[in-house]
Amino acid sequence: MRKFLVILDDSRECLNAMRFAAMRAAHTGGGVTVLSIIPPDEFNHWIGVGELMREEERERITVHYEVFAKWMRDRQNVEPELVIREGEAVPEILAHVRENPDVGVLVLGAGDDKKGPGPLVTQMTRASADLPIPITIVPGTMTKDRLEAIT
Repeated sequence: MRKFLVILDDSRECLNAMRFAAMRAAHTGGGVTVLSIIPPDEFNHWIGVGELMREEERERITVHYEVFAKWMRDRQNVEPELVIREGEAVPEILAHVRENPDVGVLVLGAGDDKKGPGPLVTQMTRASADLPIPITIVPGTMTKDRLEAIT
């Protein structure tokens, strides 16, 4: 089964990427993998404190993920999977894609402000030559109705 890989972070544009991935998976018989990445510099504390902070971050990510997962299950009849990795975003995304040949498309949400599409879209576009799959960039300003129409 082809899976849509979508990145879960704290950005607003993440919402449209999640919606698009779930809708496309539902219409094509695919799956959704939700990848969240914990940056390494978040936990440069004493070992015990760093481990506690890491666990708290994993719990926060899981709660955030469950909001999207419930919508995917209830509205799109898609059962997503959550993957949490630690490291720098771009290398971790590339590594996940290489390690999981069932991932067929990377779905990213583009920011809707004047500064550009956002750091992740910019970095992944630069690294796209190293990706064995296409990237779909979903505009952050796209309405839910428009997303439904094009998926």
